[in-house]
Amino acid sequence: MTTALASSPTHTAAVARLGHALSDPTRAGVLLALREGAAYPADLAEALGVSRQAMSNHLACLRGCGLVESVPDGRRSSYRLADRHLAPALDMLMRVTLIVEPDCCSGEGCTC
Repeated sequence: MTTALASSPTHTAAVARLGHALSDPTRAGVLLALREGAAYPADLAEALGVSRQAMSNHLACLRGCGLVESVPDGRRSSYRLADRHLAPALDMLMRVTLIVEPDCCSGEGCTC
């Protein structure tokens, strides 16, 4: 016997936004990087090997999805995950992914 979990259109939209964010490797990398805490766009761009303009576009997308927020810091802004539940959820998603595909992250540079 299976029990269907109740979901509203709001729940469906939230999961779709997360899926859209994770569908791009750079955006996924940003979310994973922000699990550790806030970061500046220039630092994220350098760490992920993209231009600052590309990072700006990805951060705008993630803001639009409601997943990250900008934190003013003088004349600069850093970014952090918008919800405290997102970091543990991403950690759990990484565990699920690694269980389903254990060889997905077997290289020396893996930081899972």
